Amino acid sequence: MTIASHPLPKESSLPKNSTKSGVRVVVSEYGETPLEAVERFASLEKQTPPDRAQLVPNDVVVAIRSASVGWVDLIMAGGLYQHLLTPPYCPGLEYSGVVEWVGSDVQSHREGDRVLLDGLLAGPRSSSAYQHYGGYASYAVAPANALLPIPDGFSFDQACSFLGSYETAYHCLVACADLKAGETILIHGASGTTGLAAVHLAKLLGATVIATGRSDEKLAVVEQQGADHILNCKASNGTVSRFRDPVKELTGGRGVHVVYDGVGGDVSLESLRCVRFGARFLIVGWAGTPFVAKRKGGRGAPNANQLPTNLIMMKGLRVLGCPTVIATEHDPSIRKKRLADILRWTSEGKISPYVSHQFELQEFKAAMRAKWNGEVIGGCVVHPP
Repeated sequence: MTIASHPLPKESSLPKNSTKSGVRVVVSEYGETPLEAVERFASLEKQTPPDRAQLVPNDVVVAIRSASVGWVDLIMAGGLYQHLLTPPYCPGLEYSGVVEWVGSDVQSHREGDRVLLDGLLAGPRSSSAYQHYGGYASYAVAPANALLPIPDGFSFDQACSFLGSYETAYHCLVACADLKAGETILIHGASGTTGLAAVHLAKLLGATVIATGRSDEKLAVVEQQGADHILNCKASNGTVSRFRDPVKELTGGRGVHVVYDGVGGDVSLESLRCVRFGARFLIVGWAGTPFVAKRKGGRGAPNANQLPTNLIMMKGLRVLGCPTVIATEHDPSIRKKRLADILRWTSEGKISPYVSHQFELQEFKAAMRAKWNGEVIGGCVVHPP
């Protein structure tokens, strides 16, 4: 360890002055589950560098150094994500690397620059013509505006584990919850990529953080990363514990101001008993119940999570759905301040992504299993050869 209209590009002969050939991961079809897709329908194949003669003047070729292994990469492979690509495709929503070539119109980047991908503008989660260039590869092509300089002091691993997680945390905590200094927030799945980013940003905003998880070892790292209190919410029989009591004790019996829920299921239900009147309840995801949607790209949610409306009313809760990508697609203007704040905090040294697992790209199946099985704290990455 250490879209339908744009299929995977065909391999071309090596262009003049190109570098050596590499490799890429290809998902040939959706699996019944994400792990089935990884084990049966994902494979490593040879990749030749992009044919520069076929590129446009605003294109940039990136030699990838690190790519994030995220939860969305997995549920996308199972056809469970709201944004579907038509297989075959190359996974890897976010990557970082070195600029190898720039088109004639590119002024913002030069060969040798260290860059990271803006995954909303290119790559598998984007709606652009570049969505077939995933990060699980030696090379990718992106338009110049989809690449940002890697912040000073960031490694390639940190750079590819940065934008998606911190933009999600910011949208939830700032744009949706308007989290204030002095408030208390309950963050579930705090050792996950976006959960740990939420811990970092909540502390930066001056809140008191109660972080939950199912592993004492992982929660110890979350505490080192800034959480004020940690709670293991796994009961002895493997179900969810009654964590309302310790939460109420930590808040003087009043409950929390905000719940950040990226887990769903029984964790959500128990959380409704941990809040004070008028609290904000943020629905960030449902990692604990991943099969709410139809499998293999089917639409609909036959197993959708449910919340009791009586508790929501009696607690005067504001339940807020917080889909960062969808909200930004509906109103792109909300992103300007978000990016400005995150990049400013980064330049001030106030944000530092944590990456616990690194794999070679040839070990991508092990990397994706580690992410699915909850072994990762913060980020998990793969390195192309």
